Amino acid sequence: MLRLTKKADYGLMALKYLAEQGHRGAQSAKDIAGAYHIPPPLLAKILQTLTRSGLLLSHAGTNGGYSLARPAAEISAFEAIRAIDGPLFITSCITIHGACDLAGHCTIKEPLRKVNDSIKDLLSAIRIADLAEQPDDTAKTGGIAVAGGLVTIAV
Repeated sequence: MLRLTKKADYGLMALKYLAEQGHRGAQSAKDIAGAYHIPPPLLAKILQTLTRSGLLLSHAGTNGGYSLARPAAEISAFEAIRAIDGPLFITSCITIHGACDLAGHCTIKEPLRKVNDSIKDLLSAIRIADLAEQPDDTAKTGGIAVAGGLVTIAV
């Protein structure tokens, strides 16, 4: 089964929080950790990683914290996951190096590469803005927003 790491989950949650709170300025790691019950030391490391990758800005000082480096509509889920977990490969034969002991006999490398590319494309199409809950989303659609606003169920 394909599964995101806890770090990637927490990173996406933090980016979602920052997108929703963007109008309020920089947000502290403590506020983000408290909002989602994330262990603060782990979140601090994730936020530092996202800052080094250029997805977040770190603001020092008493009113410091973190903010998105670009608009939420310009940051993809794939960028965040790659920044935290590194390259996304569903199997060990699909690597940057492409070398495998069974390369001459393997019949599944190409189909698995296509699956890997499809997952990458899907995650690249999901923007942090898509994950962020907008207060008026359900009012516009007359439904209930589900999965961070990606799906709406009409009522």
